[in-house]
Amino acid sequence: MIQWRRGVVVEIRARWAGAVEYAVRLASGDVVRALGYVEVVGDLGPGTTVLLNTTALERGLGTGGLAIVVAAPDALPRPVDDVTAVRGHVVKARYTPSQTMVLGVDEQHSEHHAVLADADDLDGMPVVVADLHSALPAVLAGLRQAGPSLRVAYVMTDGGALPIDFSRTVAGLREAGWLEASVTVGQAFGGDLEAVNVHTGLLAARHVVGADVVVVSQGPGNLGTGTRWGFSGTSAGEAVNAAGTLGGRPVCSLRISEADPRERHRGVSHHSLTAYGRVSLVPADVPVPVLPGPLGARVLAQARELAAASGGRLDLHEVETDGLEDALRTSPVALRTMGRGYDDDRAGFLGAAVAGRYAARMQKV
Repeated sequence: MIQWRRGVVVEIRARWAGAVEYAVRLASGDVVRALGYVEVVGDLGPGTTVLLNTTALERGLGTGGLAIVVAAPDALPRPVDDVTAVRGHVVKARYTPSQTMVLGVDEQHSEHHAVLADADDLDGMPVVVADLHSALPAVLAGLRQAGPSLRVAYVMTDGGALPIDFSRTVAGLREAGWLEASVTVGQAFGGDLEAVNVHTGLLAARHVVGADVVVVSQGPGNLGTGTRWGFSGTSAGEAVNAAGTLGGRPVCSLRISEADPRERHRGVSHHSLTAYGRVSLVPADVPVPVLPGPLGARVLAQARELAAASGGRLDLHEVETDGLEDALRTSPVALRTMGRGYDDDRAGFLGAAVAGRYAARMQKV
């Protein structure tokens, strides 16, 4: 179902990349936070009447807990005079009211089509795969600490948010120069490059961007149902398969927590155990952070069990964490995962950072 509301823009509260956060007053008099994408609804000013989708907001969801501006009926963006003249023909968010047409990096009208037409190899490039979008800045902190000159691209899959402009994290990392480029794949859209799937996204990152290392994760927002298989992070295992199939070197970033109230996510999350242990089918490296005390022992035991169950497919590497706290604190964007900051759940960010450190060392070998 969809919950529709009408409202009037009261003020602009924030803007980043192609997104704007508005304060919108509803007919009830309540003022809500509402997100508008400039390429979808235009750049709106105070006094503009808007149509909102408030479903996630009214359900009290976390990442999706905003009203979304669907349209400004009296202030529609200027239409394209001849849509047939638009070079791109890749449609994303397909068959939804907000479907958008983009120029795919791999399609015939792209200037990069010749490069990608027969591209089939990542040339041994390390590909760090993470379950949660919140791991991205931590992976990059580890990468930069070990290999500050490496060119890094981000491939965003469609397991979470579809518009990359939703992510303040990506906007901040691009602005700070921590990312060379972003590539949105599948139904996700809005990256520096658009690709049909994770395979061509990885190939574009290597052969068009010229990346030395790629990080892959879903966009902000992680769907989970508390069941073994019902979570969007299974896409991490599929990304490992794509990287390995294309001759890359997959690096599995473990989702770790010392503070999650749910037992299934304590130590190594069951999301990582399922995605890497059951969904991925190709050889991959699994960096394990060396953590102190009972938590460190638990994480190592879980990782060893994961590797043993893989029959030798997954190769464990214990990675020290010295110096990573300082590296993480240099992040140009906030470190937050599942509502917790670095000081609330250090293990989670260190687990991602060692994956970045390990990948950088692989590239330097």
